Amino acid sequence: MTARIDIRCILAMMLAMVLLGGGTVRTLVAAPKADGKKAESEKDAEKNGEKADGKKKAVEASKKDGKNVKEVKLASIMVRGSLPEGPTQAGLFGELEPNLAKTIARLDKVAEDDDVAGVVLRIRSLGVGLGRVNELRAAIGRVRKADKTVVAQLESGTTVDYLLASSCDKIVMPEAGMLLMPGLRMEMVYFKDLLDKLGLQADFFQVGAFKGAAEPFTRSNMSAEVRYNRTALVDDMYDQIVSTIAKDRSLDEDEVEKLIDRGLFVAREAKKVGLIDEIAYENEMREVLAKQMDAEVTVVKNYGTKKVDADFSGPMGLVKMMQMMMGIPETKGGDKTKQVAVVYASGPITSGKSESGLMGGTSMGSDTIVAALRQATEDDRVVAVVLRVDSPGGSALASDLIWRETVEMKKPLVVSMGNMAASGGYYISMGADKIFAEPGTITGSIGVVGGKIALGGLLEKIGVTTDVISRGKNSGMFSSTEKFSASERKLMEGFMQDIYGQFTAKAAKGRKMPLQKLQDLAGGQIYTGRQAKKNGLVDEVGTLEDAIAAAKKMAGIKEKTKVKIKVLPEPKSFFDQLFERDQEEAALTRAATRLTVVAGTLSRSLSDVEVLERVFRERAATILPMRIVIE
Repeated sequence: MTARIDIRCILAMMLAMVLLGGGTVRTLVAAPKADGKKAESEKDAEKNGEKADGKKKAVEASKKDGKNVKEVKLASIMVRGSLPEGPTQAGLFGELEPNLAKTIARLDKVAEDDDVAGVVLRIRSLGVGLGRVNELRAAIGRVRKADKTVVAQLESGTTVDYLLASSCDKIVMPEAGMLLMPGLRMEMVYFKDLLDKLGLQADFFQVGAFKGAAEPFTRSNMSAEVRYNRTALVDDMYDQIVSTIAKDRSLDEDEVEKLIDRGLFVAREAKKVGLIDEIAYENEMREVLAKQMDAEVTVVKNYGTKKVDADFSGPMGLVKMMQMMMGIPETKGGDKTKQVAVVYASGPITSGKSESGLMGGTSMGSDTIVAALRQATEDDRVVAVVLRVDSPGGSALASDLIWRETVEMKKPLVVSMGNMAASGGYYISMGADKIFAEPGTITGSIGVVGGKIALGGLLEKIGVTTDVISRGKNSGMFSSTEKFSASERKLMEGFMQDIYGQFTAKAAKGRKMPLQKLQDLAGGQIYTGRQAKKNGLVDEVGTLEDAIAAAKKMAGIKEKTKVKIKVLPEPKSFFDQLFERDQEEAALTRAATRLTVVAGTLSRSLSDVEVLERVFRERAATILPMRIVIE
């Protein structure tokens, strides 16, 4: 055991002692009251999501009526926030963080639980794209297929919230609730005029007329090619939204379009036009459901969440807490069960290790993903691999390193695309044996962009001068003060064309498609998953579960045979992240770099700036120049 691990253990023990009250190991379970049985009864009742006197009243009512009242349990599941892809950190902190996989697992548990008749899905401010919405809708579909009721409880909903709610049997909203469905709007922000005023010169190259990643810095509006491609994308996404709502709510598509044109509904209006089913506050909803189901309804709160044993009394209490904080797994040993590895490749692609930023942005490091793919290859229990991609791209070099590892893999490899798998995100996908995309996945964008913003004009305006001594005709190629010279430009154009040639050739080979046909689909054009299926850039439209089923089949495992899912890269505990020297050094380097870079206007959020700065350390990038937000 190294000194580094010893320090982690000491800190964990110190933290445990603080939490336990000055180092005294004591139980966190409340001491029993004088009427201990009553307290325990109330505690048990609360765990099951009902008040202590609820059952008593139900029993008395049934006796009065002279008949037995049927009791029905409904699971309560909250769905909110961004629900990130991939594993959360190991240990206690990770258990408290919701993500997409955990939410889907809770819904699937309902489908298999004979004691539960359905779900109350409490939808609150979802911040997800169409890909993750489709995954959640598919899980709800499995619950309904198991003959169980799913009720959506909205307070105020946007388009994304409503797309999820519409997949349920019923939608309930309080009287003061609001439904906002204004349609789709794509806004591209352009900085050229600002850069001109500041004296900054954007000098970029892009290969592919539709690529568009450099246009925000070199133009004041969309080029004709980019506008054409983005319009086709928005049209297909809008059509998916309209057709989905129309089918779910038994409405004509023309009628749905008129409702979207209206855009904003209070609860009463939403019910009148058929967008919701009931108006009720959350505490009234149980009565509504009980009447409709002709049963006494019990709602089980926090269904399917992992219970944390908070009793740290006894001589091993401190050790137990330390293990929870550090995420030390239980040793099971000798498990030979066959596994399918799911490798999560999320975030902009950079060289080196994956990183989590101070502002919440995360990047996908080529070293980390390559190591995860190799770990899956070398594990004899793993029979197939699913690469779950949710990325706008990034470094061309890092993308190529990951792609190379996928084509070298000797086990079946299936790609499952999430919200986005575009540009470099498509690059790392194209070598798979089979590619699945969600209907609303943003994919394609086969093209290359690179360049720099010359600061010389701005420096001159504020009284900063530069003086140069150089050797070599192209020594100023990556100068931060001047644009590319003619010879430097020629070299860069050749470099970018070479990368683009590799990208298209490898994509054509991976898709078993003539190069010319692939090039006709490339040039930076982006597609929805549904469009990509039609043009051959992906094989199937489906969910992560569909991709896992395909991987099992390719590995020769029967459909109904259960396998374990091995999640990679393996999550790190709080203390692993705290003491990872490489990450600390990288964070310090990034902080120092940001002090000298004028980049605050390049993104809507600090996390975007942080991630973009990591991507554009590379000489060439394959990245999609936008974020899709549906409200």
